[in-house]
Amino acid sequence: MRINTKAFGEIEISDDKIITFEKGIIGFPELKKFTLLHDEERGTSAGIRFLQSLDEASFAMPVMDPLIVMPDYDPTVEDELLADMGSLSDENILVLVTVTVPSDLTQMTVNLQGPIIINVDERKACQLIVEGGTYPVKFPIYDILQARKAGE
Repeated sequence: MRINTKAFGEIEISDDKIITFEKGIIGFPELKKFTLLHDEERGTSAGIRFLQSLDEASFAMPVMDPLIVMPDYDPTVEDELLADMGSLSDENILVLVTVTVPSDLTQMTVNLQGPIIINVDERKACQLIVEGGTYPVKFPIYDILQARKAGE
């Protein structure tokens, strides 16, 4: 599949890189097909990748592994919310959180309350809301990323 994206130009996506969100993502239920991309020049060292919609070429959402900014991130999720995801294990589950990147980078945050869960074997995904108020919608990450970068 070829797609002309806003952030990455024209790219080709093989079928084994397509991730399906049966119910779409929060705020965009009509968007169901995505792929994960990263900036080739920067690589994945910063930890930020892009969840690129294949249904809407202009839609790409920055995402990252929450463990980069919160090593003890471990939300409790009801099993029935993951019922459509197939068999999940530590080996085939990928958890990502959305990143908000405002013009003032010092205000960068991640949404720890709405993680994206991906079964990498079956390429099925969903976005959930973590109940209980344990994790914030806007968790500041700029200082954490700077400290991590300085330590490398």
